[in-house]
Amino acid sequence: MPFSPFEPDRQPPKLRRFRQIPVRTLLPNVITLLALCAGLTAIRLAVEDKLEWALAAIVFAALLDGIDGRLARLLKGTSRFGAELDSLADFVNFGVAPALIVYFWILHELKSAGWIAAMVFAICTGLRLARFNVMIDDPNKPAWAANFFTGIPAPAGAITVLLPIYTDFLGLPRFSVTAPITLVYTLAIAFLMVSRLPVFSGKRVGKRVAPEMVLPVFVAVVLFFALLVAYPWVVLTIGTVLYLGSLPFGWLSYRDYARKDETAAQQASARAGARATMASESPSLSPGHPEQHEDPDRPARLN
Repeated sequence: MPFSPFEPDRQPPKLRRFRQIPVRTLLPNVITLLALCAGLTAIRLAVEDKLEWALAAIVFAALLDGIDGRLARLLKGTSRFGAELDSLADFVNFGVAPALIVYFWILHELKSAGWIAAMVFAICTGLRLARFNVMIDDPNKPAWAANFFTGIPAPAGAITVLLPIYTDFLGLPRFSVTAPITLVYTLAIAFLMVSRLPVFSGKRVGKRVAPEMVLPVFVAVVLFFALLVAYPWVVLTIGTVLYLGSLPFGWLSYRDYARKDETAAQQASARAGARATMASESPSLSPGHPEQHEDPDRPARLN
């Protein structure tokens, strides 16, 4: 019997239908998956001692990582699933893969110490991404705080930690202290990722371009990628050094913003205190009884 004899009018439960997902929300996730494939391929290439191609895969993953988020916001296709997938891909691409590349390149000469440095870098990348996910919805952040990251972001940390390999490919000689210096440098970059150092985010850059700057921007982008393809190690070395040199300026800029914000808050508090003092000193009038001024020339009964 399809129905109970005591409930003859009961309808069968309707199956829940999931609504269709727009394509615009899938495209950013596809780009994220491509970046993840690039990071995993970089690990394989590092194991096979093809470090040049491994570095190229990391750079390609970093470029895709810069595209997927902007594309999601442009298409209004952001989602919680995409954010979690992006964090997972970033941990593999910019935490695990660079750590293994540096380890297979020279840190393995230090045996356990080199492996510990590689693990610390990967762990710091995961901690950096977890902190970013927690702080992204902070309602107490001022509007200008969007101009800064807290600590070096994961993609920049991956590109930066590979600097010793860039210099090696440029033909600089290796010394007996190259491995210990690389170990210290790897730990320093890992510390900068989990530190509270304000770093320029660049999120407010490139949203609007003046009409007269359209063609120069096109030329600059084409020139950059042409130089990156023709002289990859020179461009990556110079870019990494310039990025590390810009870190103090980000801290100084953040401090100026914070000082202006604090000054504005103090001025607002002072104005509010002055208004409260004036309100307390003014005579209080009961509602419905306006202030009356006595006239000595009028009879008292009229006053």
